Amino acid sequence: MPPRLPTSAGSLSDLARHVILPSGIVSTGWPAVRDTCLGWGVSFDGWQDGIGRSILAKRADGQYAAGIGGVMMSICRQVGKTFTVGMMIMALCVLFPGLKVVWTAHRTRTSDETFKSFQGMAKRKKLAPHILIVRRANGQQEIEFVNGSRIMFGARESGFGRGFDEVDVLVFDEAQILTQKALDDMVPATNVAANPLILYMGTPPKPSDPSEVFVNRRVEALSGTGDDALYIEFSADSDADVEDRTQWRKGNPSYLSRTPEASMLRMKKNLGDESFRREGMGIWDDAAALGKSSIDWAKWSALASPAPDSGRVAYAVKFSADGSRVAIGAAVQPENGVPHVELVKVADMAAGTSWLVDWLSTRWRTCSRITIDGAAGAGALVNALRAAKIPARVLHTPSVGEVIEAHSMIAESIRAATLSHFPEKNLDDAVRGAGKRPIGRTGGWGWSPLSPDVDVTPLDAVTLALHALTTSKRGSGRATSDGRRATVS
Repeated sequence: MPPRLPTSAGSLSDLARHVILPSGIVSTGWPAVRDTCLGWGVSFDGWQDGIGRSILAKRADGQYAAGIGGVMMSICRQVGKTFTVGMMIMALCVLFPGLKVVWTAHRTRTSDETFKSFQGMAKRKKLAPHILIVRRANGQQEIEFVNGSRIMFGARESGFGRGFDEVDVLVFDEAQILTQKALDDMVPATNVAANPLILYMGTPPKPSDPSEVFVNRRVEALSGTGDDALYIEFSADSDADVEDRTQWRKGNPSYLSRTPEASMLRMKKNLGDESFRREGMGIWDDAAALGKSSIDWAKWSALASPAPDSGRVAYAVKFSADGSRVAIGAAVQPENGVPHVELVKVADMAAGTSWLVDWLSTRWRTCSRITIDGAAGAGALVNALRAAKIPARVLHTPSVGEVIEAHSMIAESIRAATLSHFPEKNLDDAVRGAGKRPIGRTGGWGWSPLSPDVDVTPLDAVTLALHALTTSKRGSGRATSDGRRATVS
């Protein structure tokens, strides 16, 4: 079968960068939904009408054309996608008694805001008679209709979504932060539905986001190799100037008509230019960098492990290149088993370094080495630690050659699976967003963020801690564990 090309979808295609339809479309369930909404006093712009027609497109057997591959929408913030899709779902719930909908976001805050939006929709004068009850309790946020339809809301970060069954419509909001595990936990809930529909809605992901699901679905859609999914993307040009209002319009079809300039300016100021390009203009990062960390995420994930009960310990303190952050990494060598690394803490330098001196002063006697690196603060910290009576033989400032060696060492340990690590968000984010930068003149390298949103300081800290553990045999420090972390207490 030849590659499928983007297909026109009325006025939607005039504004969207990509509209790629599933094959076999002969009808759509949108007119009934649109007319129901119109009866409630709700009308849609042309591009919203196109989205509705495309999502509810059907094949000859009456099944949704995107019922297998799902609907993916890459649309920036402040567009009105929650209202568009939300009103569509409200109408479906009224038209199809007993419909079960699950709407899940990654963050609790986003889920709560979405639920508030739906409460506002439910209060519309002509829609309200269809609502039986709105449950507002945390963990049980739900809108139940008189005809038995239900919409349930929750956040994936809180574990919401597992254990449901017979779900007709499943919405993954913030789909740029969606793991394969969460997908595996929730999608089976639609298996027995007569005509299921799964929607993925998000903005272009940061390199540190666990975005494999979102990225892979976009790649598949743009390659033209699939025929059972819908892909819609609104985005400005990849080289767009963040001040260019015409480019804002390309990324946000609601700009000026429904989204005022003040809202865009507010978002730009609060997010910063780099995040605004993604979340305000819909621009995807360079495909050569996006999702291509120098560390294989699958291999790294497989090495996650509780901390060993005891073992020889080494610490490393790493200051970020710009001097804004500092991280403590730890490495433990158990009597039996592979070395274990973990991030102890990462903090803003606004808090100073006195806490670092206090923390290390109570632990130096039972560790092999304390490595300290980073031009922004290493010298001052070493002096402070010496003033705190920590012997110079314990403290170590690595040479360029040792830094290069440390990075090669951890990369090989991950590749050969001769390492374990304690799973921690800041460290995992650093791993997902870590590229390489050259060091010295001998082909050496160090970690480098793939984008300004990534902080690799936590990864640098555990990299140096592993090197300190491996190259220093001083002491027999004991790490006590509660089964989660060995070195924090």
